[in-house]
Amino acid sequence: MKTLKYLFSLCLVVFTLTTCSDDVTDLSFVSKVEAPTELAMLFQVTQDNTGLVTITPTAEGAVSFDISFGDDTVEPESLENGQNIAHTYAEGTYTVNAVAYGITGLETTLSQELVISFEAPSNLVVTIENDTAISKRVNILAEADFAVSFDVYSGVTGVTTPVTGNIGEIVSLDYEEAGTYTITVVVMGAAIETTTYTEEFEVTAIVAPLTAAPTPPSRQATDVVSIYSDAYTNVDLSELNPGWGQTTVLTEVQVEANNTWFYSDLNYTGIVTDYGNATDLSAMEFVHFDYWTPDATVLGLKLVNTSHPDGDPLKEDIEFVSPITLGAWVSVEIPLADYTTDVSGITQLLYDTTGNSAIVYIDNLYFYKTSSNTSGPTPITFETPYVLDGFDGGTTSVIANPDTNGNTSGSVLELVKGSGQPWAGSKITVPTPFSFAGSTSVSVKVWSPRAGLTLMMKFEDAVPWPNNAGSAEITATTTVANQWQTLSFDHSAIDTSIDWYNMVLIMDNGTQGDGSADYTIYVDDISSDPILDFEPGFTLDGFDGGTTAVIANPDTNGNTSGSVLELVKGSGQPWAGSKITVPTPFSFAGSTSVSVKVWSPRAGLNLMMKFEDAVPWPNNAGSAEITATTTVANQWQTLSFDHSAIDTSIDWYNMVLIMDNGTQGDGSADYTIYVDDISQN
Repeated sequence: MKTLKYLFSLCLVVFTLTTCSDDVTDLSFVSKVEAPTELAMLFQVTQDNTGLVTITPTAEGAVSFDISFGDDTVEPESLENGQNIAHTYAEGTYTVNAVAYGITGLETTLSQELVISFEAPSNLVVTIENDTAISKRVNILAEADFAVSFDVYSGVTGVTTPVTGNIGEIVSLDYEEAGTYTITVVVMGAAIETTTYTEEFEVTAIVAPLTAAPTPPSRQATDVVSIYSDAYTNVDLSELNPGWGQTTVLTEVQVEANNTWFYSDLNYTGIVTDYGNATDLSAMEFVHFDYWTPDATVLGLKLVNTSHPDGDPLKEDIEFVSPITLGAWVSVEIPLADYTTDVSGITQLLYDTTGNSAIVYIDNLYFYKTSSNTSGPTPITFETPYVLDGFDGGTTSVIANPDTNGNTSGSVLELVKGSGQPWAGSKITVPTPFSFAGSTSVSVKVWSPRAGLTLMMKFEDAVPWPNNAGSAEITATTTVANQWQTLSFDHSAIDTSIDWYNMVLIMDNGTQGDGSADYTIYVDDISSDPILDFEPGFTLDGFDGGTTAVIANPDTNGNTSGSVLELVKGSGQPWAGSKITVPTPFSFAGSTSVSVKVWSPRAGLNLMMKFEDAVPWPNNAGSAEITATTTVANQWQTLSFDHSAIDTSIDWYNMVLIMDNGTQGDGSADYTIYVDDISQN
């Protein structure tokens, strides 16, 4: 039996949604389900000159398919997700059409060419390459005349099952070990005869990071003690990798212009701060570092207070990373409470692999505590007046919100760009300077008549242009048209010592052609975020078949946070939840719209948010159960929850998140989602 390039599953869709508070059936999620995505067809033809082809369609979110064969067959054939269909063709070239249907009838269409010839495949060209981003992955592309599909044999001893793909598409093989392998490609058409290609290929491991470690969040100087990071002011170090009998070699390298420690042949290594002036970490709560390794199996960080004698538990203790992730940056967060060491006088830090020599890259080694600034910058909601100025062909004013779908604010900022100018701007001046003490990430709600419009944000001091001090010009781009969305601007490099009185917004910035068009965008709820970023400090509780924990971010593409909230739903339960309890109540004084970054293994998953007071369930006061739905799979996206009806007189101590909520069948599947950066917008 061949291992196909595609995996198939049959999903029984059950349209039953049960809330935690009652048994009322709610099908509102159906209106949010999108059309199937990632539609593909795999063609497999028998090599017997009969022209018999097996067609296997796959798609995310599909429940059924219609297949039109492209020959004289008039009616399409229907089949359920997970099935395939066989059809006999005469020699010729055909356009096969697949229509994938979702649970609400929304559809996606794919047309794919199929060549049937009883001649043997010819003019074969095979390209075999190591993947540039994933270690020990090999990509194989086969192209040939009169061919339909190809089998790839990896050359791994004992593995005889090939991987199959359509001709002209890429098949990927993941190897456990680097080395030289005999890769064999067998190309097949409808003819009895096949064509074979063999190559001795060296599979390589990626032994160095291709991207820099995640950028640490902005923190107040009193909240962090940095040993090694470009983001903070580091303490003075007396010794690095001192000669204590180790094999380790230390080199400082630049990864995307970011200073990084590179340890080769690491068995253990020391870092000495200052024996005469020990580092007091008693006010800190966590130690953080980022590591990247292609081969380490063990990695621990030891903290040493040399003022204590040998054998005293207060002298030294080590905490190990578990499990080790290879070939990716991993952010490690260890509570200092886990160490027995007396952290009031740390003089040594040691990385240890317990004798297992390895290659390890380290960045952003620092200690920190939960921010002492709990209020953060005051959001700009345009419900109160600000000094506004339009420039470069633009006009600006505060108007009544023209679209309350997705943003219930009464007033918004209107930016109008006149024709003949490729950009237009607005300057917002505030009576007291913008504060970046709590966070340097700024979110903005934007309504634009087009997707792909670039909005630039910068800050200026009170000195008139062009002699004023200006921050970096940070851009974000709209992805939807005629609706509100939240854009995020990362001002982590901003100088917090300057009083920034002016926020400058420039729309379009010359990206939309020759500037002849005139159009209007709306802006609202400019705020610093996050209010919850899961850098530890919250009480978590999983319920209804779910477990929850704060873990190192497993996917920094689209979200560079070091820690995220993991929600795991076990099998047999159609939903699972997490409760986040904070020591002081959530405040809804500035905004009642809450955005959440979510990573889900599937599109169409419902996430419900509600708030509770401190009284135990079922007698607690609960806010409305607001639902948002994921639209993409295996990547980060931002979901928005409109809590405009929340009672602001109640102290809300608990945020409740319930995932799936019965929308994904009978609850037999188990899966995991990740949550981060819960912010008011």
